[in-house]
Amino acid sequence: MSRGLARSRTAAGRIRFAPMSAYLRRLLTFLRRKGRTNEDAEDLIQEALLRLHRYGQSVPVANEEAFLRRAVNNLSIDQYRHDRPDLRKEVPIEELNAQTPLIAPEPTPDEILEAQQRLDRIRAVLEAVSLRTREIYFAHRAGYSYAEIADHMNISPTTIKRHIARALLAIMEHGKF
Repeated sequence: MSRGLARSRTAAGRIRFAPMSAYLRRLLTFLRRKGRTNEDAEDLIQEALLRLHRYGQSVPVANEEAFLRRAVNNLSIDQYRHDRPDLRKEVPIEELNAQTPLIAPEPTPDEILEAQQRLDRIRAVLEAVSLRTREIYFAHRAGYSYAEIADHMNISPTTIKRHIARALLAIMEHGKF
């Protein structure tokens, strides 16, 4: 006989549990701590006892208390998941896409090709300016600051501004890109 469960055998040889043995009270307290109402906790314990009875008919249960504890815990989790309304609500695809884009925001092959062609046209226009102006312009477009370019080329940041202004003027004079 397992510790904690008050039980007796009926005339037919079946096990009958006392209504509120010490262990069942501990299970009730366990479920109450998990946020279950008394009624829900009692229903879960009753379902666990039923599962223990059914399972015990085919296979002997070595530790009935552990079986009941695991069963009420699993049943409590199942009931929680079943009762959560947010798992079953419909969400419009537009709202879902706004939260997490379904399509990667990377450029398409057409956009990549167009950007490459635009860059080639800008390079052709910048052939008219000096090599140093081209280098400074492309270094700036690559993300380097005026100060970084000036340090690398051993010139002042003001000179860098002038070279970039010349490059932009050449690009704007040639037209739209």
